[in-house]
Amino acid sequence: MTAQLSKKAEAWSARFNEPVSDLVKRYTASVFFDKRLAKADIQGSLAHAEMLAAQGIISAQDRAEIERGMAQISAEIDAGSFEWLLDLEDVHLNIEKRLTELVGDAGKRLHTGRSRNDQVATDIRLYVRSAIDDVLALLHALRSALTDLAEKNADTILPGFTHMQVAQPITFGHHMLAYVEMFGRDAERMADARKRVNRLPLGAAALAGTTFPIDRVRVAKTLGFDDVCHNSLDAVSDRDFAIEFTAAASLIMMHVSRMSEELIIWMSPRVGFIDIADRFCTGSSIMPQKKNPDVPELARGKTGRVFGHLMGLLTLMKGQPLAYNKDNQEDKEPLFDTVDTLVDTLRIFADMAGGISVKPENMRAAALQGYATATDLADYLVKKGLPFRDAHEAVAHAVRACDDLKIDLADMSLEQLRAFSTLIEDDVFAVLTLEGSVAARDHVGGTAPHQVRKAIARVREQLQ
Repeated sequence: MTAQLSKKAEAWSARFNEPVSDLVKRYTASVFFDKRLAKADIQGSLAHAEMLAAQGIISAQDRAEIERGMAQISAEIDAGSFEWLLDLEDVHLNIEKRLTELVGDAGKRLHTGRSRNDQVATDIRLYVRSAIDDVLALLHALRSALTDLAEKNADTILPGFTHMQVAQPITFGHHMLAYVEMFGRDAERMADARKRVNRLPLGAAALAGTTFPIDRVRVAKTLGFDDVCHNSLDAVSDRDFAIEFTAAASLIMMHVSRMSEELIIWMSPRVGFIDIADRFCTGSSIMPQKKNPDVPELARGKTGRVFGHLMGLLTLMKGQPLAYNKDNQEDKEPLFDTVDTLVDTLRIFADMAGGISVKPENMRAAALQGYATATDLADYLVKKGLPFRDAHEAVAHAVRACDDLKIDLADMSLEQLRAFSTLIEDDVFAVLTLEGSVAARDHVGGTAPHQVRKAIARVREQLQ
């Protein structure tokens, strides 16, 4: 039986008296999803081999053979000719087996001083680090595209809402910059998370370190890590960095979903504030007039998918004792899907932002509904000396009268307005215009076109 098992090439076969069943192989194998870690695995192995040779643990000839074999394996993976075997369980053993086929004993020596536990932890960190760099670039592109849209519409007036009710006039440029701020915080979070991702677990071995005279700092420098993980137990069992990445991804998707909701509402013919380019929309199989905002709708739905992955990873880790457990194999699929979903969403949204066309007339007409300048009238009275609460009460009576008359505050005559406060004079009508309302909010963070352009300049400087 032992001789039969030795032909199976499992890394641990000599310990067992019977082969693993095919059902268990399928249940426990990860190779068909963790093979995307192949490049990171090769990168980590080459750095490990370089260190082993520098420390005299393997020969320079062994290192050269390992590098030659890994170059061929990398080429085979790129060409799609690499054979991934279920019997070999995961990406690591598949690559190690092929390396041994190519270079013999040198391939068998590569695993000296490490375990799959610290090997996979290193691979995932390399993968997440690369993913963060991609996400940061895409957030930059999205913020840039939204800033372009804001700049084109720094003077375009639309109603701002609270409780989905018309509140005050704002500019569309100001509204777009709100999302620029959100995605800017997302970039900050991702960059900060990268610091904790960028610590090397390799050298922790299975859980306790290794008896070989390894140089972990050397490997860290070779792989571009800022530091090493300083406790071997924590190094192999920590998945905080993956959870933190997924949490940051969830916040990005939440912001995407909020934006999606507004795009969907704005594109509705009942609102008609914007149109989205045809390439981001689909039609109906039965209603020929339909143009559906499928991209924002699907992004809104995919947000729940990423939230689910965050909850899944938290639940995965909550009951695990130290150190590594097989449960951790389940970290990869939610992590990989989070990366795929986030990257695809950000890429398409950056493109879609350039395909948004604004309908200023509809926005302006909507801003003239709902007494959007009522607060401006209250502020006007306060500046004339009336206490704010009294001003609020006076304007509320004026709004109620307008509601009865089916007119806007700006449509009232001076005589009608003075019925609510004798402090009102001819200069009130400049306050009640939409342009006057937005222009009056001329301070940092305000919606005045002047401030919007200053904010755009600030963002442009950040994005350089």
